[in-house]
Formats: sequence, structure tokens, C-alpha cells
Amino acid sequence: MKKADIGLIGLAVMGENLVMNMESKGFTVAVFNRTTQKVDDFVNGRAKGKNIIGTHSLEELVSCLEKPRKVFMMVKAGNAVDNMIERLLPILEDGDIIIDGGNSHFPDTIRRTAYVESKGKLYVGTGVSGGEEGALKGPSMMPGGSPEAWQYVKPIFQSICAKVEDGSACCDWVGENGAGHFVKMVHNGIEYGDMQLICEAYQLMRDILGMSDDEMHEVFAQWNKTELDSYLIEITRDILAYKDTDGEPIVEKILDTAGQKGTGKWTGIAALDEGVPLTLIGEAVFSRCLSAMKDERVIAAKAYDRKIPAFTGDKAEMIEAIRKALYASKIISYAQGYTLMRTAAKTYGWNLNYGGIALMWRGGCIIRSVFLGKIKEAYDNNPQLENLLLDPYFKGVIESLVPAWRKVAAAAVTYGVPAPAMTAALSYFDGYTTERLPANLLQAQRDYFGAHTYERLDSPRGEFFHTNWTGRGGNTAASTYSV
Repeated sequence: MKKADIGLIGLAVMGENLVMNMESKGFTVAVFNRTTQKVDDFVNGRAKGKNIIGTHSLEELVSCLEKPRKVFMMVKAGNAVDNMIERLLPILEDGDIIIDGGNSHFPDTIRRTAYVESKGKLYVGTGVSGGEEGALKGPSMMPGGSPEAWQYVKPIFQSICAKVEDGSACCDWVGENGAGHFVKMVHNGIEYGDMQLICEAYQLMRDILGMSDDEMHEVFAQWNKTELDSYLIEITRDILAYKDTDGEPIVEKILDTAGQKGTGKWTGIAALDEGVPLTLIGEAVFSRCLSAMKDERVIAAKAYDRKIPAFTGDKAEMIEAIRKALYASKIISYAQGYTLMRTAAKTYGWNLNYGGIALMWRGGCIIRSVFLGKIKEAYDNNPQLENLLLDPYFKGVIESLVPAWRKVAAAAVTYGVPAPAMTAALSYFDGYTTERLPANLLQAQRDYFGAHTYERLDSPRGEFFHTNWTGRGGNTAASTYSV
């Protein structure tokens, strides 16, 4: 019997679709699932007549694989991954490869890579984005882990992933240990930001301009022919046009409480750990938290009976301003996400290819958009680019968008319609482009109550001073440190 090129554990929706994708590209795949009935149902159903081998134990799965064996886990993130690794290690040989394709937290992947390598095996933690359709037709894949493993998994990964216009694969080696899962986490954080920005544009049009879902459907259809051309704008266009059985838009019948699986939260925590102002994604996460407080919001809305005044301006002009504000805010989201990746790369010793990451996100994934091609160009032109806002192309774009962006932020505040991500993005832009912030006063406050010291404009950086502000504090200062 011909041995399989790769084995996959976990036949949920994503796992099944990845298997079908791999088989369609000419690979033979062995499969295992904890509930073996699922294996039988799959092999005798959807996978019937295909080069897919069903197995009823991990030992049988491993025995079916070509060496070095490649075992792709699609199991729930967390303890299930550690338990599966423990079960696989004794039945694998040195040089065999364990792959985790779930949404694992990157510190776990750092730990697991070191552990699996200490046992003589190789480990790959890969982000897989694109949902069930992407898994079947071509996802974006972000692999990291043991560099020696890449040559063995590369042909499979690059065959099954999405391709952009020139045929480039939306998958390349990201970096050592947890780098792949870190980049996937940032991708998901940016996804949170993109979704929240689109939702804010929808609410501004609905609540200030009084637009119907059909009208907004037309607007999003037009926007998808501009720089905003992207998967999320496309599905928003389609959602707004979708009618319930009574002919009414189904989206208006959905309860306004958002769920989350945690990757956006992880991105915010990583930003706090690295000291990176990831304000837009932070607001997107907190907006979901606020939406979940539905019962309280209903009570508060009755207590504060606010009325949104009628809009008296030029409607078409405001719609175009909202489009520009959405585009400007989206640029900020990516600028912040890339700053986080750059900072973490220094912390963890990763050599990330930032242009390559933009290419990986061009197709297959949830945040795929035309605009990512411009990010790739920016980092190809200057791999050391500190912030997307300092790239000449994006500088020109942002400068052209600022007046409309301010107009929309002012309207949101004036009319009382929440736009936390758009306004946070504008505040970040204003802060980042302000030479002198009020942190001098903040340092004085810290020194006053805690003798935390400060640096001076007229002295070299790294020299610290303390003032005895009250005359009672003495000259002893706290040691300086920064979290």
C-alpha cells in the first residue's frame, strides 16, 4: 500500500476541508479522529474513492506515513495540543515533524517547539486563516517553529494555500518557534479592528444619515471597487442585502452582542507586554465586551434618553467622508499591528519578513485586501521601515484623508454615535505626529508622589533627576525601571 504524504488528526470542519484540499493537490492523506466513527463516516462519505486513508489509532496513523513523518494536528488549542504531543512523541522517530494548525497562543508554541526538539523531533506551529472555505479552496498559512522542518512541509503548504495574481503562494516561513502563531494572532487582532471599523461605518450611516440596509448595500458595493476592495467589505455588502423569510433584512434581527474566541485579547495583552500603543485593536476588543453588556445598555439607554438630531448636511459628501475615515483608520490598524510585530521580533529574536507577511495576507485569509499589496511594496522598499505612516506612499494617502477623517470623528461625537475605533485611530495619528506630548507633566506628577525621577530636555538621555517638590521629601529617589 502506498504510504501517505501527511497525516491529519481532528476531523472537524477545518480538518476535513484541509484534508480534501491536500488530496485535491495530489497528496495522499492519512486521517485520525478521537471519535473513530467520524473517520469511518468521512472515508465512506465525502472522501470515498479519494487518496485518503482512514485510521483508528495514532499508531496506525503513524505507520501509514512516509518518513520523515508529518503529523498535522487540528485539535482545540490548549491542553488538547499538549496531550496529543505526549501521545505522539513515543511513537514517532527522530526527525519526524509534529504540526499544530490550531489557533494556539504563541508562548505555548515557543514552549512546545523547545520541548519537541529536546526529544529529537521537529515542531511547526502554523496559523491557518480563511475559515472553512479557505481551508478547502486555499487558506493563508503562517508557519513557524523548527527551521529544519520547512523543507519537508513547504511543498504541501505552498500547494494548498491561496495564490495571488502572479501565482505567489500566500504561505512562507515566518520564523523560529512561536513566530508563525504570533503573526496569526496579530492577523486576528487586525481582523477585529477591520470588522469594528466597518461596523462603525454602518452605524454612522444608519443612525446619523438614516440609511436603509438596501442603500448601505449599494454603498458597500461601490466601496468594494475602491482602495477598500477586500473580503470583509464584500461580505458586508452581501449581508446587508440578505432578506429574512418576511422580506426584511436579516441583519437587523440579529442580537447586538458580539462573541470572541480570545485572539484579539491576546493581541492586546502582547501589545501591553511590549509597550506598543495598539489602541485601535484594543478598542475593537473592548467594543465587543461592551456589546455583551446588552441588558445594562438597555437600562442605561432608557435612563439617558438621548435623541440623535436630524442630519442637515450633504448626504453623499458624508458617505464619501465615512469611506475615507474608514480607509485612514484601517491604515492605522495595520501600522499598529506591524509595530507590534517589529517590537516582538526584537524581544524573541525572530527575523520576520514584513513584506512577505503582507503577501501571505493578500489571499486566502479573512483580512485579504488589495491594500496589502501597498504594504508589501512599502516594506520591500524599506525593510527597516519603523512605521507604515513614515512610508512616502502612505504619508501621501493619509494626508489626503485627514480632513474627511476629522469631519467624521467630529460628527460621531456631535451626534452621539459611538465610533471608538475610528476616533482612537485619529487620536493615535495625532499623538504619533505630535513632537511634544504632555508626558513632561506626567513625569513631574510621578516624581512628586513617588520620587520616580525624570529626564531633562537640557541633559543627555539616560540621565535622571529628582526634585524635592514639597521641601519635605528629601533627595532620595526611587530606582528607575520601565515595565
